[in-house]
Amino acid sequence: MKGAIHIGTSGWSYKHWRDRFYPVEAKPSEYLDFYRRYFDTTEVNTSFYHLPKSETVEHWAETVKKHFKFCFKMSRYITHMKKLNDADEPLSKFFKLLDPIRSKLGPVLIQLPPGLAFHEQKTETFIRVLRKYKDYRFALEPRHDSWFETGSVDLLQKHHIALVVADSGDRWPNAEYITARDVYVRFHGRSGYDSSYNDEFLRKFAEKMQRWSRAGHTIWAFFNNDGNAYAVYNAKRLIELTT
Repeated sequence: MKGAIHIGTSGWSYKHWRDRFYPVEAKPSEYLDFYRRYFDTTEVNTSFYHLPKSETVEHWAETVKKHFKFCFKMSRYITHMKKLNDADEPLSKFFKLLDPIRSKLGPVLIQLPPGLAFHEQKTETFIRVLRKYKDYRFALEPRHDSWFETGSVDLLQKHHIALVVADSGDRWPNAEYITARDVYVRFHGRSGYDSSYNDEFLRKFAEKMQRWSRAGHTIWAFFNNDGNAYAVYNAKRLIELTT
């Protein structure tokens, strides 16, 4: 069965998108309602820096259409400060926030710091804690070469955790290993967050995504190049190329 393709941007609450994407008269509180008219998914970056209030999260869920999905980024306290160690308590707080809107969620994004190398025992311990949350799916975005070696790839595949396909030019390592039913793609800009992707690049990626979809994978693709609202323009173009 052909898998769905979801395309959006890494967050939506950007004031510099005003008059580039959002109407000049729109208030920031109205941005999500406007955004959901064009896209069926978004990443939530706020949760990486601090956990939003539960009322805020539930309001977001009420604002969007029924089929709209949020992909929350895991707290940096877990990934960057604790470095995946002793994750039980902070993960409990994180998922307590998400449980009321479970039906509105795509995979949870786990973005790792560049200095965090793959360590098999530590990773297995962390995954054991994740497995307590069996109703959730996960996508891991590492930024250290060691995560693209056989041991890591095999472990993620064993536990059905998507290894993020991330384009950032030469800033961070990248590889295209499909390790789960979900395929999670992030576009950080070829030369920075204020750079746009050309049509040739987007066409090639559209072909890959269609191929993965035909193989039964569900695709999640997000543009993080928010400068000058390039993320919006590139996401809309990729939607055109994949439909």
